[in-house]
Amino acid sequence: MPTRSTPLADTTARLDIAADLLTLLRDTTTEPRPDSQLEALTLAVAADLPVLLWGEPGIGKTAALNQLADALDLPLTTVIASVHEPSDFSGLPIVGDDPAEQGVPLAPPDWAVRLVRAGRGLLFLDELSTAPPAVQAALLRLVLERRIGALRLPPGVRIVAAANPRSSAADGWELSPPLANRFVHLQWAHDTDVVVRGLGGTWPRATLPRLDPGKLPEAVAFARRAVCELLTARPGLVHRLPSGETRRGGAWPSPRSWEMTLHLIAFATAAGSSRDVLSLLVRGTVGDGPGLELLASLDRMDLPDPETLLADPAGAVLPERGDLRQAALDAVVAAVRSRPERPRWDAAWALLVKAVESGPPDVVVVPATTLAALRREDWDVPASIERLAGVVSLSGRADRAAARTAAAERAVSKAGR
Repeated sequence: MPTRSTPLADTTARLDIAADLLTLLRDTTTEPRPDSQLEALTLAVAADLPVLLWGEPGIGKTAALNQLADALDLPLTTVIASVHEPSDFSGLPIVGDDPAEQGVPLAPPDWAVRLVRAGRGLLFLDELSTAPPAVQAALLRLVLERRIGALRLPPGVRIVAAANPRSSAADGWELSPPLANRFVHLQWAHDTDVVVRGLGGTWPRATLPRLDPGKLPEAVAFARRAVCELLTARPGLVHRLPSGETRRGGAWPSPRSWEMTLHLIAFATAAGSSRDVLSLLVRGTVGDGPGLELLASLDRMDLPDPETLLADPAGAVLPERGDLRQAALDAVVAAVRSRPERPRWDAAWALLVKAVESGPPDVVVVPATTLAALRREDWDVPASIERLAGVVSLSGRADRAAARTAAAERAVSKAGR
């Protein structure tokens, strides 16, 4: 007769099958896929800067960190900030045999000891916006100095945090300005295509950026020049603490955040990152306003030298983007204004014609009008202006100058008869 299984054995067998099914559900793969926010995260991690991911609950912040740790082969240590006491981050006082002689040391928590023993890892501070002010204050030294009590985290440990906006956080708090200013803030949003493909079993692969060794000195020089030129022209941006409590809990400019920005520009330049990635990082460090000003300044740094364009209009290469082309032509006209000479004036017209023939004509309207106003009375109107007919309306001064030139030519003609 068949043996009847016991209820315990039957339950165990069913749980084993359930475990097999769960294993299959967790069996996913990764693929290379362009993802600006994931690339920005990995680049900031490579730059050893603390990162704070902002996003609504369930958006996938924790899952992204788990996938990042797996991809980088870093042990992940998750610490829920809101369920800890301040002493868990500043260190627990331990009274020794002779406190008067030896003092009272601050013992670090077990997770910090494990990270030090491993020598490397990814420390994930979750639910940061639900941590009360006292805990946030205790986190300051951990995030900036990487110290917990008397223990210092090794260089191989990276710090990433996650937070929900106060409106969607359980008993949420705004981040204190000192803590907020220590992070690179990245807004984490879901991409429908990524989610659908991921639920199908394939997620984007997180990889550290490939830095070009030959570009490192150039990248550092470029980053320093970019930040220093902007702050020299706009000294008010060196330190600007926002007035609103909510904005103080995000990215804003300070000497500390500008230094982080400089590092990120250097890393992005050496890695050949896209403008979208650089924009996320810069705006996430000094805020939207200063970040956009810096990006515009970077664009101007990439503009061709106006003197080079004037020296060889036929071989000149103008920027493709309309705003950059407009800026390049404005710089050419400004160069002619600073040294008005007939050959330079003619060369500038040739550049405007080239711009009309190779791009949108509206970008030449302002430069052409300004250039026309620079004409001296003894300068003939170049034939190239006729090729701009119907595109721009030259200034009244240029029209009057052309009329006077035509009248003089008629007078000379009559006198010669």
